[in-house]
Amino acid sequence: MRTTTRRAAATLAAIALLAAACGGGGLDAEIPTADDAQDTDDTDTSDDGDDGDDGDEADGGTIAGDLVGAGATFVNPVFVDWILDGYQATVNPDANINYQSIGSGGGIEQFLLEQVDFGASERYLRDDTLEEARETRGCDAIQFPIVFGSVTIAFHDEFYDGLILDGTTIGDIFERRITNYNAPAIQALNPDRELRDEDIIPVHRSDGSGTTSVFTTYLDLDDEVEGWTLGNGTEVQWPSGTIGGQGNEGVAAAVQQNPGGLGYLNQAYVLEQGFPQAQVINADGNPVFATLEATTVGAEVAEIPDNFQFDILNIGGDGFPITGTAWVFVWECGYDDTTAALLKDFWSWAVTEGGPQAEALGYAPLGPSLQERVLDAIDRINSAE
Repeated sequence: MRTTTRRAAATLAAIALLAAACGGGGLDAEIPTADDAQDTDDTDTSDDGDDGDDGDEADGGTIAGDLVGAGATFVNPVFVDWILDGYQATVNPDANINYQSIGSGGGIEQFLLEQVDFGASERYLRDDTLEEARETRGCDAIQFPIVFGSVTIAFHDEFYDGLILDGTTIGDIFERRITNYNAPAIQALNPDRELRDEDIIPVHRSDGSGTTSVFTTYLDLDDEVEGWTLGNGTEVQWPSGTIGGQGNEGVAAAVQQNPGGLGYLNQAYVLEQGFPQAQVINADGNPVFATLEATTVGAEVAEIPDNFQFDILNIGGDGFPITGTAWVFVWECGYDDTTAALLKDFWSWAVTEGGPQAEALGYAPLGPSLQERVLDAIDRINSAE
């Protein structure tokens, strides 16, 4: 039932190459620390474009310039693919785009502190944060969705591939009310399987994480889930008996290293590393794997307001129930002309041309009508200058 792609495998190598080029670690050198997340603090990337070559238009009409972004590990595979194999390789070789996969919390923080040119998160900026940003910068922060992706349950052991879980049992596992794979509630969902008497080791994100926000928002607000008490957000107070890992990479490593390990991961990481995964029961009672098709169904049911502040909940049909969105954050003012032009060019390309690369990695790209709305948002970059 699980699907892998050659592009997904190639992206693992690309992540390592990009990290090496940017002075960071790839998947083998994970995981970024809080100190790593501050490595950009001494470099003013948002307001200073006067470093020699910035502002020069290269031969062929491309834009020679640098961009630095930071944030969600959830989108790291597709961002790396877009940057290295897509935009810089085929569209604008004179661009130098450095995306630092430090987690949504770090990405939001660095964006609001104006330490990066763009941020990324699976949690949209709330009204109070947008007001704070406006007071800081003197203009609006712009946020727009860029891809949709699922957060699925991955296992240490291939034996559990296809295990059926629902939101209530998942919540009970992470709140330690269920601690064993052959617990009656899990066995009831899998009557045709003889489950092992084996301890479950739940693995969660230890950093401020949009993936955690998607996961806990589902457990907290979906109508089909009962008993969840930890609330929702980029960080919650996990109980003892669970293990933390920084970034999707850190969770993946902890699941791999611990017999009985079970963790929530971006679907792209599950595909890349070949993890066995759960089927999760949706609002119509259907057990569903986190495939691209099931993620697309989830994305299509979302009602998306003009301000792009939305959650995806109560997914039925053939849709996977834990589906989230990745947002990009940029500014309406304050960039030099080259940075603004490069931001517009890259993100417009990603929205209109990056869909096939996103799909190959298990993400659902934006539909045509949503593309037009997002392009209008991108066009607002530096419009308040």
